[in-house]
Amino acid sequence: MSDERPGLLDGAIWPAENMKLFGHEDAEAFLAQSYRSGKGHHAILLEGPPGIGKATLAFRFANHVLTHPNPASSPELLADPDPASPVSRQIASGASHNLLYLARPVDEKTGKVKSAITIDEVRRAGRFFSQTSGTGNWRIVIIDPADDMNRNAANAILKILEEPPKRALFLLISHAPGKLLPTIRSRCLPLKLAPLEDGALGAALAHLGIEAGDPDLFAAANGSVGEALKLVNYGGGEIIEAYNEVLQAQGASARRAMHRLADALSGKDSDTIFEFFTSHVAEDLTRKARAAAIAGQVAAAERLARLHSDIGERLSVSDAYNLDRKQTILSILGDIKQPGP
Repeated sequence: MSDERPGLLDGAIWPAENMKLFGHEDAEAFLAQSYRSGKGHHAILLEGPPGIGKATLAFRFANHVLTHPNPASSPELLADPDPASPVSRQIASGASHNLLYLARPVDEKTGKVKSAITIDEVRRAGRFFSQTSGTGNWRIVIIDPADDMNRNAANAILKILEEPPKRALFLLISHAPGKLLPTIRSRCLPLKLAPLEDGALGAALAHLGIEAGDPDLFAAANGSVGEALKLVNYGGGEIIEAYNEVLQAQGASARRAMHRLADALSGKDSDTIFEFFTSHVAEDLTRKARAAAIAGQVAAAERLARLHSDIGERLSVSDAYNLDRKQTILSILGDIKQPGP
């Protein structure tokens, strides 16, 4: 991960530089044809799980619009961007005067990515529109992900969405649309992207130089290139095995397994694998709660659902107050190990 590209996984391609997209042909066709009709929406909400290509699609569509500024004469389908074209070079380098990318900024004091997209970032959009208002060009803002906007930032972007400038296009990326203000969602056209099928996932990984013939990898990745990279390049598979060991062990063996896992997740530069772990725990609890409910085990299902919610709140508090990560992990694992009612 570089300072200029926070959040970029090892082995991944920065979305602005990625000239290939796999598995979202229908969404690409819809965007191209909607734009060509001249009746495209000014704000599009790209929804779907993390790591499936939403940001890459946003940059591809932005490239398409800026390359073909006249909708009526634009192609019927999105093509792979030409890396040698001026538009592609400017987008890839972050030097395009017609495209603004907003994400969680880096804290200058700590060097770490902030926990939210702040109002200062959204104010950049206001300056962006004021500086380019007389050019007549399309002006595109990508927010990645919009879920990360704090309340002030969300209200500020809402004001712009309510009265958008002419020839302005907003592409909001969302992993969890329910986190967004309902008023923001109501002003956007939702476009849902599904997890990748195995064929598309394999092609996307091959594009990154990863041979993915292991069925277990496909199953664990859940159709996400990002999850697959965490499994392959960050030891995600070993983390899952360690978590399962904690669940199965008892007594002193369980405590030792818990500490080994907590140590692995709280070491230096462990943010990515820690997020992978917390996501896996949430999915595991959701899956078990659903299975319990289907089996008619109402008390167990309620306990698991409550535990899922409690752990989410605890992680938010831990992040907000920078609490000791190892102790947070041990506390979570301890609660998961508690027998049900």
